Amino acid sequence: MDDPALDASEHLHALRGLSRINRISRSVPIVWEPIQALAREIGARPLQVLDIATGAGDVPIGIAQRAQRVGIRLQIDACDRSPRAVEYAHRQAEQAGVEVRFFELDALADPISSEYDVLMCSLFLHHLEDAQVVDLLRRMGGATRHLVVINDLIRSPASFLLVYLGTRLFSSSQVVHIDGPRSVRAAYTMQEIQAMAAQAGLKGANIARRWPCRYLLVWRKPS
Repeated sequence: MDDPALDASEHLHALRGLSRINRISRSVPIVWEPIQALAREIGARPLQVLDIATGAGDVPIGIAQRAQRVGIRLQIDACDRSPRAVEYAHRQAEQAGVEVRFFELDALADPISSEYDVLMCSLFLHHLEDAQVVDLLRRMGGATRHLVVINDLIRSPASFLLVYLGTRLFSSSQVVHIDGPRSVRAAYTMQEIQAMAAQAGLKGANIARRWPCRYLLVWRKPS
């Protein structure tokens, strides 16, 4: 998926497969809980959210749909360094009938705007080296007004088995079949993420296990 030379049709096939797997593994409910709580706390104005490394855009689209259903006002943006992914995600949002602004941004190289109440990313940190994770978390913590929310894989034998089987059961994409198990091998344990969050200055970050093989990191910026 990270290869810029990947054929366009294969890339889109993989994005569709990952969207399906995200639905089954409840990526949207995992990140929705802290976002909903903050939105109800702020109340008086729309909550501004940025999804970093959005890929197919299914997570911010799902959040926008949930917000519509319960009457919570959100202004949700999403970014990715891949123009192909941004274009695909934009079309998916149009088809879903929700307003999500997608734009190109390389989260590892470009500045992160400080206009957002919530900075989040799903299934991205396992693509990064330790130093890159610490740097990204530090910059997200510095830029956010209120919350940093991270949803990602846990590295473990059980996670590897679930992902190996799940990618083959729910997607016919060979890219997904290869990238899924590789992602678990490259993922971090909860203890490793806790240590890197502390190193990045996210003191007191809450990290909790989520079904089936995920963790949720939530950090609240001190007032």
